[in-house]
Amino acid sequence: MLHIEQNNLLLQNTLTERLYPSDPSANPKSLDRIVSDFDFTTFHVSTLSDRNLILISVYLRCWDDLVNYGVVNYLSNKYANFPSLTVLTGGEIEQGYNFSIVLDVKAAIEESEESKQELIEQLSLLKRHSMAAPFEQAFARYDELSKQYANSNTYSEEVQQELLNEPILVIKYRGIDESIYLKPSFDRVTVIFSTVFQDETDKIFGKVFLQEFMDARKRAVQTAPQVIYTHGSPPLDIQQVVHGGDNDNKGYVTFVLFPRHLVKGDKRDNCISHIELFRSYFHYHIKCAKAYMHSRMRFRVKEFLKILNRAKPENVVEKKTASGRRFDRS
Repeated sequence: MLHIEQNNLLLQNTLTERLYPSDPSANPKSLDRIVSDFDFTTFHVSTLSDRNLILISVYLRCWDDLVNYGVVNYLSNKYANFPSLTVLTGGEIEQGYNFSIVLDVKAAIEESEESKQELIEQLSLLKRHSMAAPFEQAFARYDELSKQYANSNTYSEEVQQELLNEPILVIKYRGIDESIYLKPSFDRVTVIFSTVFQDETDKIFGKVFLQEFMDARKRAVQTAPQVIYTHGSPPLDIQQVVHGGDNDNKGYVTFVLFPRHLVKGDKRDNCISHIELFRSYFHYHIKCAKAYMHSRMRFRVKEFLKILNRAKPENVVEKKTASGRRFDRS
């Protein structure tokens, strides 16, 4: 299986070229690059009037949803530890983009090697950090609920009703049709992806891939999250927030994250990094599988044509029988 990197490689390379110039004594050149990423995300990297200042802006289709879950504060805190970065607010943000940050290249070059590498890595993860804000909020709510109901009878009707009314975090990451739903509870966090299949073959490939996700936990990976796939109708957990009813072209993939996946620190961060890329990862592999099948089909057709060509008669000589009948002999 192929893996998608969490960071943006083009953004990383652009920043590396600036912080590690081939000729440090030369004047910095002007820069203006637009970089695209998955799910309609767009980065704009450009120099200001002072070419030592680089403006990095990002546009995400689901930014309005992310704002409701504290993405601005989350990103500001994430990049506050870098003295060479300045987070822009309000009218200072580049027009047409959701979030802008200014990098002082002069100040960054003077930092230690380790600090520069960390700076480049964190800036290349700008989209990941933006999408992580609602996940962090859902996981923080899980921490609160686990403490609140630690000594309670969670099977009682009152507690079950409270948990049923727990707000669901909705991120419309690809517009209205495809969303991420996060529902925290006292012993788990449920993450549900809605995804639209463009044609019938995508549905078939999707079912095969998702069946492997479900079977992997049964066969070998006992610590993997539970995976449930439903087609057409949304799961009961999110029916109250799903609009539009049943859709034959839409599927819902449910991940149930248990406490072992939500341990604070690297494990939790790793969980967020992998699960937020699931939709891109999923459809990417569907397209790769279709491309591989088409290449194999073309290969088999070429082999069959070779066999048919070998069966063609090459030198045809006309012969006659004693009675005068004609026949062809190769």
